[in-house]
Amino acid sequence: MNSAISLAVGLGFVLGLKHALDADHLIAVSTIVSEHKTIWRSALVGVLWGIGHTLSLLVVGVFVLVLRLSISPRMALSMEFSVALMLILLGANVLWKYRRGEHLHVHSHGQNSPLHLHFHSHVDASESSRSHHSVRMPKRPLWVGMVHGLAGSAALTLLVLTTLPTALSGLIYILVFGLGSIGGMLLMSTAISLPFVLTAQRFDRFNHHIRFAAGTLSALFGGFLAYQIAFVERLFR
Repeated sequence: MNSAISLAVGLGFVLGLKHALDADHLIAVSTIVSEHKTIWRSALVGVLWGIGHTLSLLVVGVFVLVLRLSISPRMALSMEFSVALMLILLGANVLWKYRRGEHLHVHSHGQNSPLHLHFHSHVDASESSRSHHSVRMPKRPLWVGMVHGLAGSAALTLLVLTTLPTALSGLIYILVFGLGSIGGMLLMSTAISLPFVLTAQRFDRFNHHIRFAAGTLSALFGGFLAYQIAFVERLFR
């Protein structure tokens, strides 16, 4: 029995690492890290996503362990649909900031310098100024992680809890799974942030293009998921 519990807990860590690689997780995090210009802030996004993910699993896991509740297929689809809507909103937010903040200006440097054109974002400047003068804990990745924790394959991991002999072993499983997801998303958010961080200072135009691409991908993927869940899997039948 103890070996079975150890195996289940060890499997939970591996599944947590793998869970961070889900496409909807990576796309959601990419829209958030696209707004940051430092690697450590982007890494923090991954950590907070994993913490929020683990918190929601713990809350639902307690109900499953204590009341021996099960997640109905319609409930699971509803939680996945909320993720789809969130992806659409995250993408729309990035595109809105892109549209509002990007302007084309003409600058002249020095008396004899020729005029030249380049992209300049007032939104980017204000965000950069705030980041230099204050260190704020971003709340968005925490909430995004909590929504993801209730949906998709994370909800399926709760089924494992009903097979474990004690509530304590179930809680340990959730915590280990959560540590795996935190570590996995820490690595992935750092890796995803590299193109945004490296182009933020010297390649402003390219940075704007890849931010636009991240927002567009999130909105389109969220729309695709919403269509699949609502009409193909018939959530609203």
